[in-house]
Amino acid sequence: MIMVTQVASQNNGRTTTAKPTDGPLQGVRWPVRRPTAWLAVVLGIVGVALGLGVGARHLQVAGMSLTAAVGLVGLAVGLVATVAGATVLLRGMHGWRRWWALPVGLLLLWFVAVPLTTAVMVTNVPPIEVHSQTPADRGVAYEDVTFMTADGVRLSAWYVPSRNGAAVVLRHGATSTRSDTLDVVVVLAGHGYGVLATDARGHGGSGGVAMDWGWFGDLDTAAAVTFLSQRPEVHADRVGVVGLSMGGEEALGAAAADPRIRAVVAEGVSSRGTVADDDLVLPDHPGRWMNVAQTWIQQHLADLLADASAPTGLRPAVVAVAPRPVLLIVGGDALGGEVTAGRRLQAAAPDSVEVWEVAGAPHIGGLATHPQQWETRVVGFLDRALQ
Repeated sequence: MIMVTQVASQNNGRTTTAKPTDGPLQGVRWPVRRPTAWLAVVLGIVGVALGLGVGARHLQVAGMSLTAAVGLVGLAVGLVATVAGATVLLRGMHGWRRWWALPVGLLLLWFVAVPLTTAVMVTNVPPIEVHSQTPADRGVAYEDVTFMTADGVRLSAWYVPSRNGAAVVLRHGATSTRSDTLDVVVVLAGHGYGVLATDARGHGGSGGVAMDWGWFGDLDTAAAVTFLSQRPEVHADRVGVVGLSMGGEEALGAAAADPRIRAVVAEGVSSRGTVADDDLVLPDHPGRWMNVAQTWIQQHLADLLADASAPTGLRPAVVAVAPRPVLLIVGGDALGGEVTAGRRLQAAAPDSVEVWEVAGAPHIGGLATHPQQWETRVVGFLDRALQ
């Protein structure tokens, strides 16, 4: 039963009666409630970003854990808060003001929710274990080694000693470890190259905090080059880097800053998550500024969340590496525009950058889909560059 209260007041000689409420929000003074609703939306977006970037990501990569469970709870709470806050705001809008709801929502999604979720995801990488199979299981003798980076992080690696005086640092991609480069180890070791297959920091057996865009790659790769340069069987002027995906981007960035790296093979590179790399994969169109603005926001959010600062872009990196040779292996264009990126990087340093477009190969799938061609191309390139 709804209680109706008669309230008499003197207003120019007239008596007014308060009307019964039709629901809990009827008659609410919206200017008072809007700040609370906006706070719920903002905190809800943060909760969704943390839930997706931490909870869902950990669940996907490492399975259910306490971290994943807490993140998923945060996701649920964030969704409820976002919907509740948005509902209150919408009920407070009348007439033409309701037309602003959709564009404002899309702007929040594009410039807040997406970049924040991405930044959280790339700076909160789940633990990834090294697989049980080793080079020895493939008939290749190796050593388990560790070495320190300049900032005091201990990295783990497999080392296959060199038989021809040359050696390469081998860098894996995001959400993987040295185990995922085992096929490459076997091919290069079979031709006498020393191979230092490293775990990036925060991955596998390495210490430190992981970062999916490889912003620590310069430090990690420089430490690996120092390790190889100190091996008695390796000539210090015959050291190169081979990298896959994130590892390829790390290889280019490291080589730009380290003249000891004499050659780079980078497969599947496209972007290091910075504005400097946006023009490598994005077409030039009137709405491109929205992509650039979003990348700028997520780059600076990631910079706040990670100890590493945004690295050199890939285009200035290949320019700085010249005249040292670079082989870019590209495929899987639907997964990040790496064919387009490869061509644009070659245009930036045409005399030193060679591009091999692997027809029909998925992302970093050149060796798996074209094993003989991959071996011929890569080994031939290294033979010429590190002779």
